[in-house]
Order: sequence, then structure tokens, then C-alpha cells
Amino acid sequence: MSALRRAILPSLALFLLSPFAVAEDLLSVYQQAVQSDPRLAEARATLQAAEQDKLLARSAYLPHLGLGASVGFNTGSFSGFAGLNISKAYLSNSYSVSLTQAVFNGSALAAMKEAGSKIQAAAASLAYTEQDLALRVAKAYFAVLEAQAQEAIANKQRKLLDSIYQQTEATLRIGTGDIIAVREARARFDAAQADEIQARNATEIARQRLQRLTHHPLGELTPLAHYQALGPQPDNMQDWVATTMKSSPQILQAEAETQTAQTEVEVQQRQRWPKLELQGIAQHTHGNPFPGFTENQAGVSLNLSMPLFEGGQISSQVQKAQAQSMASSDHLGSVRDAVRLNVESAFLNLKNSVAQLQAARESRASAKVSLEGTRKGYEVGTRSIIDLLQTATDYIRAEQQYNVAFYRQITARVALKAASGQLNMADLQSINALLQK
Repeated sequence: MSALRRAILPSLALFLLSPFAVAEDLLSVYQQAVQSDPRLAEARATLQAAEQDKLLARSAYLPHLGLGASVGFNTGSFSGFAGLNISKAYLSNSYSVSLTQAVFNGSALAAMKEAGSKIQAAAASLAYTEQDLALRVAKAYFAVLEAQAQEAIANKQRKLLDSIYQQTEATLRIGTGDIIAVREARARFDAAQADEIQARNATEIARQRLQRLTHHPLGELTPLAHYQALGPQPDNMQDWVATTMKSSPQILQAEAETQTAQTEVEVQQRQRWPKLELQGIAQHTHGNPFPGFTENQAGVSLNLSMPLFEGGQISSQVQKAQAQSMASSDHLGSVRDAVRLNVESAFLNLKNSVAQLQAARESRASAKVSLEGTRKGYEVGTRSIIDLLQTATDYIRAEQQYNVAFYRQITARVALKAASGQLNMADLQSINALLQK
């Protein structure tokens, strides 16, 4: 889509359709993704489940109240004592209420601690998922804008090469041109048509990728205005690394998972510890071969239990937990290395993007001057049609390279913030402010 068409269509839509038919910006697209992203919904549900683990672990130390009841039909035959010989059928019923309070349970105490670290891991995972979604949306949003700009450049290329082709045919008809130049110009024009189709398809693919994140029909996107290129702030890699090691949700999640695995070892080791419970019970029983016999009793007891041998189950569970703890610790080291490399790479990419944008801007301006000079030279006969075609190709390539650098500088800013674990709504708002209003 050409720049002119992008400028006209929003105004025309506003005039003809309704005052609400406005272009979508980065923030509105991000909000759509937040409401529909399945990864984010999964992370939220995981955190809710982890929060229930805390309550489940705490329940082991809260009072347990139980109720039991039964009714039955019985037959009995009694003989052999003092000439007793009774055969009788009778009904029986009983009910009881019991109250149990844990006094000491070492594994339950450790389980509560373990549940806390699980919540921390789930919360860190949710934070990472939120930042990752913001990064994915920003990349997809500017990928659409970049694809649209490349499509506009492809359209410009086709028109430019078409004009050169028409010019070579005109010179051939009046006898001052040659057939080789015409064929070369036609070949370049045909290639430009193919490039335009490819660029149009690339735009549609980019829009589909963004729409997959929002799960919402995608309208016109607000384009990016001209902006001042910015490098990392602060411009010190070690400062970014130090901050990342403290704030990265990936590292915080891995640390919490390591703590969870270490606490699980403690939970399993404490399975060997004695457990002490205070129990009270009240019970009523009615029904006996002897008429009118009813039993009512109440009592309280202090119960001690301790496993002596469980077939090796506890030892195996402890060894399994220890192995998982070692694996989790190694995973933490791997995550730290990966996050450090990611933030260092993002830092350097952002620094490079500033220089690349400046170089691309100068290269584009130089290519435009070269094209204009070559066209004038061709008109006066000092330059050939091959020279004109080559400079036209160089100019289009310079436009494309500038377009890539223009959008990559913006996404590099977001990528560094995401790599360091600091990407938030304020960052998206500052990027959104760079869009044309």
C-alpha cells in the first residue's frame, strides 16, 4: 500500500463511516492480546493453583472434624455360658464425632515452606509471560508496519522500472535505442512485479501473525512517525547485566523452583520423624442381643506415630528429591547464563541499531542523488540504460535497507527491556507515543 493511500484512507474512513473508525495503535493491540492470549491465561491459572497449595499445606495443622454413623441388621447366637442359649435378630446403630489437632508434624511444616516457593515461581512465570507477550506484540506490530512499507517500496520500484522500460521502448521506436536495453529493462520490470506480489503476501502474513496474538479482526495500524534514534540508557552493559540478574523473571522463577526442590528434600526426610496428634472422640452405640443395652462414651488421647520400615519407600523418595534438587540447581545456572547472554546481545543490538539507522539514512540519500544524476546523464547521452537500471536498483535497495533499520531500532529498544526483565506498560506507552497521531 502506498504512502499516499495510507494517508488518505484513514481520513476517508473517518468521514464516510463513523467517528469511531480509527486506526489501532500499539496499546490497543496489546490490550486485545492480554484479554485473549492463552499463554497468559495459563500462567494466571497456574498461579491460582499454586496459591491453593499453600492452603492445602496449612490444612495439615488446622483442626480436622469428622462425623461417622452407621445402622445395621444383625443376627446372633450365644450359648455355652451358664446354660445360656440365645438366638436373636436385632437392629443396631452408632454415630461418633471426632476432633483431631496436629501437635507436631515436621513434614507438614516443610510443605508449607515449599508451597510458598511454588507461589513465588508461579508469580515470576506470570511476570515473564506478561513481558514476553508485550515483546511479541511489539515485534508483530512493527513487523506489519515494516511489511507495509516494503510493499510501498516495491510498488515504487515497479513504477520506476516501468517508466524506464517505457522510455527505452520509446527510444527504440525512434531509432536511437537498442533491443538489448529494452529486454534488460523489461526483465527488471518483470522482476519488480514479482517483488511487489511477494511484498504484498509478506504484508498479509505479518498481519495474520499479529492477528493470531490478538484473536481479533485487525484494522488499519497507526504508522510510526520519524523519531530520534536512541541507544541503551544507561550506556553500560555491566549495569544492565547487574540489574538483570536481580530483576529477570526467568531467573527469579528458576531460583524459586530451586528453593522448591531443596525444600522437597526436607519434606521427604521428615517423613521419618514422629508425628504427634491430639484427638477427642464422642461415640454412641445402640443395639445388642441383650435388651436395652446402649453405650455412650467420650475420650481424649494423645497419639504418637512414627514409621520404622516402609519397604524402602522413604529412602527412595529422599534420593529422588535430592536428584531433582541437583537438576534444578543446574537448571538455575543454565538460565542465568542464557539470560546474561540474551541481555548482552540485546544491548549490543540496540547500540548497533543506532549506527545502522544513521548509515541507512545516509545511504538512501546518496542513492537518491545518484539516481537523479544518472537519469539526467542518460537523458543527455552520457550514461547508458544499464547504468540507469543499476542505479535505480541500488536506490530501491537503499530504501529497503533504511526501512528495515527504521523499524528494527524501535524493536531493539523493546527487546533490551524485555531481556533485562524490566519491560512494563510505561515502556509500551513511550513507544506508542512515537506513532503518528
